[in-house]
Amino acid sequence: MAMEGMGVLGGAPRFLRFPRPVRVVSGTDAILRCCLTGSPPPTVLWEKDGQALEASSRLRLQTEGAEHSLLVRGAGAPDAGVYVCRAQNSSGEAYAAAALTIQEQPPDAAPIPAEGSSNSAEESPSSVPLRGPLPLARTLSPLHTASTCLSSEPAQTHTLPQGIPGLLPEPLGGSPMFLEGPQSQWVQQGEEVVLTCRVRGQPEPAVHWEKDGRLLEDIWESSHFCLAEGPVGAGVHELRIRGIRLPDAGVYVCHASNTHGHVVAAALLQIQPSPDAPLGSPRQAQRDSAGQGSPAPKSFWVSEGKHAKFRCYVTGKPEPETEWHWEGHPLSPGRRRLLYRDRDGGFVLKVLYCQPADCGLYVCAARNTAGHTLSAVQLHVREPRVRFAVPLEDVEGEEHGDAVLECQVPSRGITTTWYREDQRLLPSPKYEMGEAGVIRRLIIHDLEADDDGIYLCEMRGRVRTVATVAVRGPIRRRLPRKLDVLEGENAVLSVEVGEAEVLGHWTRDGQELPASPRILQTSSNHTHTLVLVGVTRQDAGVVTFSLGPSHTSSRLRVKCVKQVPPGPPVAVELGTGGSNAALLSWKPPVPTPDTAYSYRLERQEVGTDAWAQCLTTEAAGAVEVPGDSVPTEGDYRFRLSVVSEHGQSPYILFPGSVHLVPTARVQRALQDVCVREGDDATFFLELSTAVQGTWFLNGTELKAGGPESQGYLVQQQGTQHNLLLRATRLQDSGTLVTFLCPGVHVSATLHVQEPPVRIVLPQEKVSIEAMSPERLVLTCELSRAGAPVHWYKDGLEIEESKALILENEGLQCRLVIPAAQPQHGGEFVCQAGEDSAFFMVTIKEPPVRIIFPQEEVSVAAESSERVVLRCELSRAGVPVLWSRDGMVVKESDSLVLEREGPCCLLTLPSAQPQDGGRFVCEAGDNLAVFNVTITEPPVRIVQPQDEVFLTAMTSERVVLMCQVSRPGALVGWYKNGMEVKESKDLVLESEGLQHRLVLPAVRPQDGGEFVCSTRDDSAFFTVTVTDPPVRIISPQDTVSVAALSSEPVVLMCELSRAGAPVRWYKDGLEVEESKALVLESEGPHHRLVLPAAQPQDGGEFVCKAGEDSAFFKVTITEPPVRILFPQDEVSLAAVSSERVILMCELSRAGAPVRWYKDGLEVEESEALVLESEGPHHRLVLPAAQPQDGGEFVCDAGDDSAFFLVTVTVPPERIVRPSARFLQLQFRSPGRVELRCEVAPVGARVCWYKDGLEVEASEDLKLGAEGPVRTLTLPHARPEDAGEYVCETRDEAVSFDVRLAESPVQFLLPEVAPSPLSVSRGEQLVLSCELSRASAPVFWNLNGSRVLEDGNLELRSEGPRRLLLIRAAHPSHSGNYTCQAGSDPGAPTLTFPVQVTEAELLFLRRLQDVRTEEGQDLCMEVETSRVGVKGIVSWFRGGKPLPEDDRFSVVQDGRVHRLIIRKVTVSDQGIYSCKSHHDRTQARLLVRPEQLKVRHRLEDVVVTEGGSATFQLELSQSGVVGEWARGGVRLEPGRNCQISAQGHNHSLVLSGLGLADTGTVSFTTDTLRCAARLEVKEIPLAIVRGLQDLEVMEGDSATFECELSRTQADLTWDKDGQELSPSPRLRIQALGSRRLLQLRHCSPADAGTYRCSVGNAQATTARLTVLKREVSVLLELKPVRAREGDGATFKCTVSEPDIPGCWQLGGRILRPGGRVRIRQEGNMHSLMLNELQAEDSGEIQFQAGQAKSSTQLEVEALPLQICRKPPREKTVLAGRRAALEVTVSRAGGHVRWLLGGVDLPPGPKYEFRSHGVTHSLIIHNVQPTDEGTYCCQAGEDSASTNLLVESS
Repeated sequence: MAMEGMGVLGGAPRFLRFPRPVRVVSGTDAILRCCLTGSPPPTVLWEKDGQALEASSRLRLQTEGAEHSLLVRGAGAPDAGVYVCRAQNSSGEAYAAAALTIQEQPPDAAPIPAEGSSNSAEESPSSVPLRGPLPLARTLSPLHTASTCLSSEPAQTHTLPQGIPGLLPEPLGGSPMFLEGPQSQWVQQGEEVVLTCRVRGQPEPAVHWEKDGRLLEDIWESSHFCLAEGPVGAGVHELRIRGIRLPDAGVYVCHASNTHGHVVAAALLQIQPSPDAPLGSPRQAQRDSAGQGSPAPKSFWVSEGKHAKFRCYVTGKPEPETEWHWEGHPLSPGRRRLLYRDRDGGFVLKVLYCQPADCGLYVCAARNTAGHTLSAVQLHVREPRVRFAVPLEDVEGEEHGDAVLECQVPSRGITTTWYREDQRLLPSPKYEMGEAGVIRRLIIHDLEADDDGIYLCEMRGRVRTVATVAVRGPIRRRLPRKLDVLEGENAVLSVEVGEAEVLGHWTRDGQELPASPRILQTSSNHTHTLVLVGVTRQDAGVVTFSLGPSHTSSRLRVKCVKQVPPGPPVAVELGTGGSNAALLSWKPPVPTPDTAYSYRLERQEVGTDAWAQCLTTEAAGAVEVPGDSVPTEGDYRFRLSVVSEHGQSPYILFPGSVHLVPTARVQRALQDVCVREGDDATFFLELSTAVQGTWFLNGTELKAGGPESQGYLVQQQGTQHNLLLRATRLQDSGTLVTFLCPGVHVSATLHVQEPPVRIVLPQEKVSIEAMSPERLVLTCELSRAGAPVHWYKDGLEIEESKALILENEGLQCRLVIPAAQPQHGGEFVCQAGEDSAFFMVTIKEPPVRIIFPQEEVSVAAESSERVVLRCELSRAGVPVLWSRDGMVVKESDSLVLEREGPCCLLTLPSAQPQDGGRFVCEAGDNLAVFNVTITEPPVRIVQPQDEVFLTAMTSERVVLMCQVSRPGALVGWYKNGMEVKESKDLVLESEGLQHRLVLPAVRPQDGGEFVCSTRDDSAFFTVTVTDPPVRIISPQDTVSVAALSSEPVVLMCELSRAGAPVRWYKDGLEVEESKALVLESEGPHHRLVLPAAQPQDGGEFVCKAGEDSAFFKVTITEPPVRILFPQDEVSLAAVSSERVILMCELSRAGAPVRWYKDGLEVEESEALVLESEGPHHRLVLPAAQPQDGGEFVCDAGDDSAFFLVTVTVPPERIVRPSARFLQLQFRSPGRVELRCEVAPVGARVCWYKDGLEVEASEDLKLGAEGPVRTLTLPHARPEDAGEYVCETRDEAVSFDVRLAESPVQFLLPEVAPSPLSVSRGEQLVLSCELSRASAPVFWNLNGSRVLEDGNLELRSEGPRRLLLIRAAHPSHSGNYTCQAGSDPGAPTLTFPVQVTEAELLFLRRLQDVRTEEGQDLCMEVETSRVGVKGIVSWFRGGKPLPEDDRFSVVQDGRVHRLIIRKVTVSDQGIYSCKSHHDRTQARLLVRPEQLKVRHRLEDVVVTEGGSATFQLELSQSGVVGEWARGGVRLEPGRNCQISAQGHNHSLVLSGLGLADTGTVSFTTDTLRCAARLEVKEIPLAIVRGLQDLEVMEGDSATFECELSRTQADLTWDKDGQELSPSPRLRIQALGSRRLLQLRHCSPADAGTYRCSVGNAQATTARLTVLKREVSVLLELKPVRAREGDGATFKCTVSEPDIPGCWQLGGRILRPGGRVRIRQEGNMHSLMLNELQAEDSGEIQFQAGQAKSSTQLEVEALPLQICRKPPREKTVLAGRRAALEVTVSRAGGHVRWLLGGVDLPPGPKYEFRSHGVTHSLIIHNVQPTDEGTYCCQAGEDSASTNLLVESS
């Protein structure tokens, strides 16, 4: 046992392997073994029954390194018992126990070797074989057998009965499945526990157990643990634990696996300590230990406020029980004391934020059945020099209440910082921080369970005072704020609640935890526990436990365990398994990986760089790779690696290579070919590998490479074989084409069709015009006689008749119309095969003439007479056009158009004057004109016959009446010679013969002479109007007006009539209108307006109208100062150093104001500026700081404005880089540095790689210097590539780091090698050095690969590469190139080498040659001696001859010839022949061959959107030409592909449209060839129709169809109603696809949808909308709160994204103000802030058909007066007095009293209420109003003494 402080661990003894229990037969030897380590090496003692054992003849103690053993010879019954191995050194001690059991030997039984003894070479007869393979490669133990309990008793044989009822039958097959899992239990210490599970599967699963992530075999004790199985095939497995001990608590997991899979089931075992089994007094244990020589307690010092960590490592067998003590008292976990066990098995006590009271002796005590031990340490706390005057004290608070922490610093001005544990707190609505002198205060509002914890106040020098805040609520013990676990470990989260057996709720990231065997949720009494078995990265997140409105959360962080990849396989061998196969064998890696792994085999063709995967397998041994598995024939080598979930091992290369040949198979079969006569036919075949084959035509073999005159061409490109048959004929139809090669025999048939008939003439559309009844002939000439043709007119086929005659004569086809009529016009089409000719025929009639009248006709008539206009044409049936005054007439009741043969009539049945005009009858180019005049009869005035005189008073009704001789006559009214206009003051009326002019309210200006006039007569009226005397109707008495300053004052006077002049006087003087005094008139009303009255505006005002007057007495008084803005409390949030302005606007300028902060009047300084401008007052904080926050008040005497200012620190931002995502490329190995610049400078960052937080190590450095944060990889490797994220509190930036290996470079020689010359027979060595030793190189000589032989050797010596030639030969001369790698851009190094020998001279030299293109040519020289092959070199233009099959070099003794076959113009130039000592040259001149066309272009007809191919064959190859369409040059592009191969030129045009129709031509310098391209339109149709859809309510539905063309107008309708786009309905066109998308579908959207386009068949589909069934999963909970607090309601429904509706008392709630509504998935929440008493009522929530309701109860707060009126107030007599109070809440009732008597409302006393403000207004104050006025609000009151001064 050892103890450490603050993480410092010594070398205490530790068992690597515990001794195992041993059972032997009496008289045999027994051996107990263990393995342990420690520093310094421990002393090992063996004990039995508390007595130390010493070596003797029967007892032998052995030590071999870390191995220790005890041998008992001839063991007998007295030797049975418990043996203890105890190890001690200066750092601590460890012990373990094991039982020795002695069995009596039967008389006739053979001796049984000791169980666990290494001397037993054979299996014990009592052992039971394993039931199945283990899932992990570990040492076998009794846990993995099918035996019953392994105990110290003699073995028993159990026979399981067959067919036990209730057991499930054997499964037929499949993965393991738990039918019953172990159950979580809470037991008392010392009891027996049984964990049972039932599992099924086929084959029968193997079962093993683990505890807290460790296999149970690692902690196995046969006397403590027992495994048992039920009947065979039942699948029942039990784990029995006897005498349960405290260390047995934990998570037990049962694993079941077979060949089909692996499943787990887990249970949580919790143990209640027994009061009867204490560990004993630690002081007594210390004394006992001291007696045994234990070291004295260590001392440990820690500064106040820091953490102290003690670690005690205890080992023993059985596992010891451990307990911590402080000063003799047992310790239990608390807020500042953490007790836990780390991953190394150590027991840890951590004292947080140490205080002087924590000093003392800490003891770790442990015991088991073998004994007990302890370890102690003395803790000392070092106090700081400067301390808090008054430290913090622990506080308790109710949940949702407030908690106040208060301390005192030594002096004013000391800044402090508040922390909750490690989290710094900032001012917010949650945390209110205040300072008052030396007092520092923190108020925590709305306490929650997670607010429970440790709080610190820190001042400079990191001096701290610590206190705990305990939150009393439903949750007594909260979750830890964070929990870090390694991937694969178990995570256990536990909370303690106040009430037993209540239902809690666990969530992760706000979501329900899914049902899984890996997730356990248990509850027992007051404890609720969540267990996550074998956590993964996906389990990370915020885990929350909720109990009603209370909740506590913990952030679960999962860290990945860095795993070591497996090692490579061993003993790899390569052999030939057959005639065409490779046999590969290997053995598993050493050591064998702990996890599942597989082997990956790859192949590489010798001479290439690419590796391809062959196969993967999980079994080691041997595999055979057949030749059929490789793509091409060649030599192959192989390599092998091991792959597991932890990575991949290095590759191991199999020695040697093997030659493999693939077997050819048909990949793309040979197909029949159908062509037209004269076209080429191409047969195509693709094989699985590149092999040679033979083509046969009707059994005749076709030779590849034969002359083109044979009419066929055989080609092969890799695995593709082609046969081209040129210019096919009809008699070739039915020819059998066969292809043969090893393993392949396929055939196809050639079908030849006649060429299509074409229309030679006309080529373009013909337009024909003719006159009726001329003879018309349409002629069409075909390419072939006798071909059938069809004639169409306007799309319908023509049937021959007398009027339409069809004729055929040879190549010509005619359509004859003997007597063409206009109806014969239209579009005629002559169709022959797929070709058509178009004719547009127009038949015109002869011109029409007007016979009568020939001249212009005049017609006169009187009104109502019948008028007929007649026009006679040259022939009947011709349309005519009638017009009047240039406008086309329309037939009606008053105008009738008629026809009688060639005569056309226009009739006016009852003509009216307005019907007259110029009428024109238009027929063709002729006109007939009629001038029609219609006159009225004279109109007379019947009465009055004489002039009429009328006299009226103002406002009377006056009617002037006139009667005419006939109705409908036009009458005009005039006044004083001017025609009158109708208005509201003058009305004109007509009724039959009578016409009236009415003046409803006559005015003086309406008088004058009126005239009623017709066309032929007039009547006169003289009207005289007189005014009545004006009078003032209102007011009749003197009016008194009282107003406040700046209020508008209106004086109004109403006269007896409108328009009368009035005059206004003030104090006897006539007023003048201005901005301050406005005079208005509206009818009989006259107003004097003072827009903003001032006290000086008061006085006596008089309104005088005629002889009447009205009097007004005006009094203006000053109002109290009011704050106009803001009306409500203002909350401002700012960032540190920002400028903050608080502005207040008063009701008038010049009024004094005072500013207060947190109740104290502010003083102006540089940090706080006060400004005033008119009625505006401002408080400015130029650079606000967090301490400047608080409540500011602007006091203006009678009114106040409140401002709540919060100043926060600025956000932590990433300044550079500005981009939030960067892609970076680096070389590997190399240095990688990622940099970020943050603001502010002290901002903390976290680095992540691929989503996981990184930690600093030797391979990854994290740096911080000023604002710069860096992540550095000093030696980056490819596996370091990935996404790196630098994250501050508010921002993040991502780096996509990609690593590529550095290219190989040549280090030596540093400069290009100089030419090297050696003599024949000398040794030649070429050497270079690379930057990477493993890089492959390739040697080439003059571009050819260098191969090793007996004279040439290639070597590799680390990074050096050598080429060694033992005896140089002239053939070794040339440029040797060393290339590093096989990539095209790989670096190369060239060594020029020259091997010299005897001179070689030319005896016969080259001569100039002239020849013609296409001829063969021979140039020859003769040398002085016979040389080896290649002794001379040929050049053209000073350069080596091109690599061309046409050039060949032949040597015949001393004669050397250069032969050029089929010379081309490009071959001409200067040719030279060189030896090492001589040179000769000559000129070759080539005359060009005339260019000819072998195969011309052919016309092409395609449909729209298709492609057209034009092919041309010339007599010469390499000819450069241009392709054009419609005279426009074509350039290669996406839709235009131009290619040239030898003599053949091709053009492929794709994506063709109708506009592409035209002529395609190919042009060179000497010829031009053209053909016709015709593009036909694709018929519009719906290619793919709609499909029926079925969606859930609220989901989206998308209908899709596809058209034959991309450009087409399409309509959508639903149930016959056309649809148009809307925010919920989208119509899209994607190429030829058309989509209709409906979002948020409802049942009303169900129906039949149709898509139609043009004349194509429409497509329909049915949409079915299924109603979404919604139910309530979590009901609303009732809430009871106090007035002013907040309330939160949550409801969870079964479906996400369903809108909900909240109601309070039947009233629908909407977001805003005090109401906040949120929806997160399927959880809906309602938050009500600042509750009022009237908010009490029923809360209802509805989502779909799901409803939930609860009650809200708001407890009203007592009404209090917050702001009281002044105690004494003085006002002038006759003025108005105002008293104002502010109460704690709006809606409260107040009473106003005078002398204890309630004041009644009325003219004297006016009560006003606005929100929380209540006012009393006393009008016309008199001395009798003096007294004490009292305002009562609930139990609170305020009084003011009112004094009145005489004015």
